[in-house]
Amino acid sequence: MFKNIKDGLSRSSALKASAIAGLAAAVLATGIPVAINASHAEAVAVQAPQVPSFANVVDAVSPAVVSVRVESRVNPVSADEDESFGLGRGFDDLPDDHPLKKFFRQFGEEQNGRNQDKKKDHAQEGKGRLRPVAQGSGFFISEDGFLVTNNHVVADGAAFVVVMSDGTELDAKLIGKDPRTDLAVLKVDDKRKFTYVKWADDTKVRVGDWVVAVGNPFGLGGTVTAGIVSARGRDIGSGPYDDYIQVDAAVNRGNSGGPTFNLNGEVVGINAAIFSPSGGNVGIAFAIPADTAKGVIADLIKSGSVSRGWLGVQIQPVTKDIAESLGLSEPSGALVVSPQEGSPGQKAGIKNGDVVTAVNGETVKDPRDLARRIAAMTPGSKVEVSLWRDGKAQPLTVELGTLPAEQKEAATDEDKPAETQKPASEKALADLGLTVGPSDDGKGVAITTVDPDSDAADRGIKEGETITSVNNQEVTSAGDVAKVIAQAKKDGRTRALFQIQSENGSRFVALPINQG
Repeated sequence: MFKNIKDGLSRSSALKASAIAGLAAAVLATGIPVAINASHAEAVAVQAPQVPSFANVVDAVSPAVVSVRVESRVNPVSADEDESFGLGRGFDDLPDDHPLKKFFRQFGEEQNGRNQDKKKDHAQEGKGRLRPVAQGSGFFISEDGFLVTNNHVVADGAAFVVVMSDGTELDAKLIGKDPRTDLAVLKVDDKRKFTYVKWADDTKVRVGDWVVAVGNPFGLGGTVTAGIVSARGRDIGSGPYDDYIQVDAAVNRGNSGGPTFNLNGEVVGINAAIFSPSGGNVGIAFAIPADTAKGVIADLIKSGSVSRGWLGVQIQPVTKDIAESLGLSEPSGALVVSPQEGSPGQKAGIKNGDVVTAVNGETVKDPRDLARRIAAMTPGSKVEVSLWRDGKAQPLTVELGTLPAEQKEAATDEDKPAETQKPASEKALADLGLTVGPSDDGKGVAITTVDPDSDAADRGIKEGETITSVNNQEVTSAGDVAKVIAQAKKDGRTRALFQIQSENGSRFVALPINQG
């Protein structure tokens, strides 16, 4: 009985396997997906999902996308090449009728003549000959010839050539560039009306949306790739205003400055960077969002540069520990490490240890959010800044300045001097894992040892650094530190906020305090 059942099962399995193999062959041959009911070895047709075609989008936007060829002038003939040909040391001592002296004198005259011709050629050209040095992508945003690309594409250029989708080459001039957002504007002066594209509504771009990238990778103009929006709000460390859209459409070298479209043919971003260990596409590309680009591009077209508001404070994120040490309900906002001397923030009364929680009533999520908001405002305008100070909210009005040309929105500045500390022996703050003593310059207290198993060590505090304040109160001795911690415990706090000064600047660190 057992043998017969086993044989029957074997025959049934063989039949099913045969059916499955046949269906697999059918799928490979026809491309039509099927579902297999293993219990009856039957094939059930499944409705294929509707896959979008990008052809209509590509047809519509391709004439607006261009390749950008950047040319630079090569150096003129060097000083060594410009010098007249000399016989060299020793030849002058030869007799005038010596064969070698006659030969090199004749050769030198010919060489000098060629060098003079080169100098004339370069004088006619002005600064040397133009040579291609870079290539990228771009796209028209107006019918009169304004087009967008990346700053890093055009940065070293002296002349620019735009190659249209039909192969037509047109000269372009640089209108303006903005290194902080890596954007630039070129202008083609021509009688024709150019096909151009529009910006997308950034608020409607969602993770998972289809996108199409068109550009000039490796010089292959008009290349189209497709993918989805993988993430938003990416910070890749390229600047203070990082807010990239991440896409998985194939983007390679040469795509820089090219557009990423939605399925309506609107520009959702400008391709600017890729993550790639090998230098080629691995499915991680970053595009500057349309909302970031629109304002910058408008300023560049209008004046050739971008004017940004300036607050002038060094800031850092508010961690969960820092929020708890300050009595904040949630870890958000931007913690002020130090206002710059003479900056609008300092003049308005912003202090180190303040947390900027809102600007003009709009919540500030983190330091990047604050930097973008301030930068987008007009220099000279007055803004209402909401601060968290001493455990309570406090409003402040600030008149913004103009961000200096090479100044970061949040820059490091020296802290205000603390009172001179009287000599004292080193005292241990065992609960914190720190030993502190007088600092060499009398500012704050110097950290002399750090317990490697302590929370202080885990949070990156090192020997040789200086504690300048605790819970925004300046300290000049170990006793001052202990006094502030005692008050924090009395107030029910479980963490204290230490301001640490090092060679790399100032920062805040929240340390747990023993409630026992």
